[in-house]
Amino acid sequence: MAKHRINRINEEMKKELANIILNEIRDPRMKAMVSVTGVNVTTDLKYAKVYLSIFSPDKEEEKETLKALNKAKGFIRKRLSATVNLRNTPELTFIEDTSIDYGMHIDSLLADIAAKDEGPEEEAEEVGLAEAADFNEADADDLADLEPEDDEDTDL
Repeated sequence: MAKHRINRINEEMKKELANIILNEIRDPRMKAMVSVTGVNVTTDLKYAKVYLSIFSPDKEEEKETLKALNKAKGFIRKRLSATVNLRNTPELTFIEDTSIDYGMHIDSLLADIAAKDEGPEEEAEEVGLAEAADFNEADADDLADLEPEDDEDTDL
């Protein structure tokens, strides 16, 4: 039963943290887009790991955004305590979630493999068309010899 409660708390905190980060933090250092991908709260509700995906073309902006969020931990925790009704508001630990970057890397590797595999298939298709073009009338005569002839006197 406690597991279901922790899962509900995780999801509620995820939703509220995303709302607080998106709408209430006004830090000029936060130039990158931030998405809360997950929250893990301990069973005693004292600590919470918050997994964040930070999207920016510049890695330096991502680091600055994470620093700004770490500086705003107290504000975020205070706002969280006002919106989520818990006896103890957990201490937040922000962790950058790199699973999306890893997934994009794997996707690009698969695309490269698919591009390399397309080359031999095209060559095979071209060879197949060339073989079909080499099929001439002499080959057709050979096939005609293999076909059974219609004999009129073979009535059953």
